[in-house]
Amino acid sequence: MRTVTTHPEHHLVQRIGWLRAAVLGANDGIVSTASLIVGVGAASSSKTPILVAGIAGLVAGAMSMAAGEYVSVSSQADTEQADLAKEKEELETQPEAEHEELAEIYMQRGLDKQLARQVASQLMAKDALGAHARDELGISEIMTANPIQAALTSALTFSIGASAPLIALIITPLPKVVVFVTGASLIFLAALGAIAAKAGGAPVWKATIRVTFWGALAMGVTASIGSILGTTI
Repeated sequence: MRTVTTHPEHHLVQRIGWLRAAVLGANDGIVSTASLIVGVGAASSSKTPILVAGIAGLVAGAMSMAAGEYVSVSSQADTEQADLAKEKEELETQPEAEHEELAEIYMQRGLDKQLARQVASQLMAKDALGAHARDELGISEIMTANPIQAALTSALTFSIGASAPLIALIITPLPKVVVFVTGASLIFLAALGAIAAKAGGAPVWKATIRVTFWGALAMGVTASIGSILGTTI
C-alpha cells in the first residue's frame, strides 16, 4: 500500500504583511532623514542645526509612520469587516444564490458545472463565510495585516533607517557632510533593497537599483533646494 507523505511548505507571501511595513519604514527613514540632512547641510555653516534637524526628522518621521500605518491598516480592516458582515447577511438570507455565486467562481477557474457545485457545497458546509471571504472577496488570513504590528514595525524600522544617516553625520566633518551622508545613505539604500528582495524572493539587482535610484533622486532635489535657499538667504 502506497502511503502519502507530506512536507512543510513555507511560502514567501506569508511575509508580506510585516515585510511591506518594514521595508517602507526603513526606506523612508533613510531617504527622508538623509534628504533633510543634505538639504540643511547645503544651506548651513554649522553642524548643530543639521544635527537638530536630523534628530527632529527621526522622531517626527517615526511617529508619522506609526500613525499612518495604523490608520491605513485599520481602514483596510474596517472595510474587510464591513464586507464580511454583508456577506454573512447574504448567506443567511440568500443561501441558494450565494451557493450559485461560489460555484460560478469555480467554473470560471476551470471546473465543470457539476464539480463546481459539489465543491461549493462541501466548502460551504464546512465554512461558508470563510469560503466566500477567500474566493469571492479575496480576503485571507495571510494577506490581512495587524494594525498595531504594522505601526510598531514601521516606527521601529523608520528609526533604524533614520539612524544610519545620522551616524554618518556625527562622524563626518562639516565640509564633507553633504557628500559623505549622501554616499553612505545610497549604500544603506542599496543594502536595504538587496535584503528586502532576498527576504521576499524577488530579483536582488532590480530591487537594489530601484531603491537606490529613487533615494538618490530625492536627496539630489533636496540638496539643490537647500543650496539655492542657502545662497539667497
